[in-house]
Amino acid sequence: MPRELRYYGDPALRKKAAPADAFDDDLAGLVNDLFEIMYREKGVGLAAPQLGESTRVFVVDVEDDDGRTKRAFVNPVITRREGEMVGEEGCLSIPGYREDVKRAASIEVEAKDETGRSFSLTAEGLLARAIQHELDHLDGILFVDRLSPIKRKLLEARLKKFEPPVPRKSPDRSSPKTRSTV
Repeated sequence: MPRELRYYGDPALRKKAAPADAFDDDLAGLVNDLFEIMYREKGVGLAAPQLGESTRVFVVDVEDDDGRTKRAFVNPVITRREGEMVGEEGCLSIPGYREDVKRAASIEVEAKDETGRSFSLTAEGLLARAIQHELDHLDGILFVDRLSPIKRKLLEARLKKFEPPVPRKSPDRSSPKTRSTV
């Protein structure tokens, strides 16, 4: 069954994801779908719960002053946070809504890639923001939960009227012609 992006109000977005325990074709297919849907929706990151999958996996593709980072993070853990930055965030699961969010300015994260190989990464700026945002999704946290109480209250009033967009065509996992290489 093709995976589809889940939108604000879907209970899958509020569930804490379970650790990935098998580095197999199913996980590789999930990572591939995450990249495809992220690119289709013009995002810089996407987490498995946003596709209705309760698995601790997300992908990012971020280009900043330090270069380009395109990577899958499986069972990620932030091991260090330093400093503070405030910047605008949005979310593919809440299209059309953007607000300033406070995040750590610099982080270190440990994770595995989709093949099970361990890595650690130090990130700053947009990459640090994207990793923190996507890791929040794995814990059932949305960027709107990080807003001040006043901003959250104002946004919640607008979100009560939120209507998910009509879904775009999703990747057909059975046809290699529709899948990009990762």
